[in-house]
Amino acid sequence: MKMNEGVEWAMHSCVNLSWAPGEAVTAKRLAAFYNLPTAYLNKQLQALTRAGILTSVSGPKGGFQLARDPRDISLLDIVVAIDGPDDAFRCMEILKEGPGADARADYTKICVISQAMRGAELTYRRELANRSIADIAAEVVRLNPSAPDNTRNRFANLKS
Repeated sequence: MKMNEGVEWAMHSCVNLSWAPGEAVTAKRLAAFYNLPTAYLNKQLQALTRAGILTSVSGPKGGFQLARDPRDISLLDIVVAIDGPDDAFRCMEILKEGPGADARADYTKICVISQAMRGAELTYRRELANRSIADIAAEVVRLNPSAPDNTRNRFANLKS
């Protein structure tokens, strides 16, 4: 399974925005923070806005900010906003073409491989659903207590 690189960018942007509550940060400043292409990051930010994770503020003091409390934004919310809701594994029911196949059988439910892959997908999604942006931000602060202040200072010094 390969995730869109925008998932990483979106997660980092949400953590950074959690440290700038009430401040709208432009896509340009968010992109400059990690030297990312602004246009491509903006697409990710727009996807987060459509998903209700961010709000977009227009005008001279415009930009993006979290739409919800960071405790209420799961990593799964971000993955689904960027990569979509589809499962990574899609059973194509190739067993229907194999020897002894039953054309009426639902192999997505009885195929051992399909069941194993579905189980792995559920474990993966459950893990992402159980971790919030607030959890990640708290862990970053535990490892680097100055991260929120450094982030706010960097935003203040980046061009809009």
